[in-house]
Amino acid sequence: MMAAVCALAAAGAQAQGQAAVGRIGFVYTERLMTESKLAKAADAKMQAEFSKRQKQVDDMVQRFKSAREKFDEEAPKLTDLDRTRRTRELLDMEKDMQRMQREYNEDLFQRKNEERAAIAQKAFKLIEQVAEQEHLDVVLQEAVWTSPRIDITDKILKLLDK
Repeated sequence: MMAAVCALAAAGAQAQGQAAVGRIGFVYTERLMTESKLAKAADAKMQAEFSKRQKQVDDMVQRFKSAREKFDEEAPKLTDLDRTRRTRELLDMEKDMQRMQREYNEDLFQRKNEERAAIAQKAFKLIEQVAEQEHLDVVLQEAVWTSPRIDITDKILKLLDK
């Protein structure tokens, strides 16, 4: 990224003596991934797709907490053998709960990445199209600060929402 900025600055300095000056555009890609209709539709689709599994994970966590609380109350009254058996059962239940949570999170993360990749692919084509139409030499997606004058994010959002 820094190399691109340095190269751009060098090209700008070189072009000062020439008639042609490079044109720059900027896109806030995170806005495309959160504000576009495609992104909102993808979020709703994933919510529907994963809500049942989320409920299963929540139920498992609640069952574990209840079992743990019950064990903590009854532990002093249990024999050593029963306490050891119940401790083992709780550990197994906790492992199952953690595995279920991990699998859920991994699957959700993978689906989010798939949806974001599809949006990014569409957005990239639109960015190229706008860049060609407006005769931009470069379109950046990361910067510490940009002038609103070069920000083409709203144009891309409008095109993406069509």
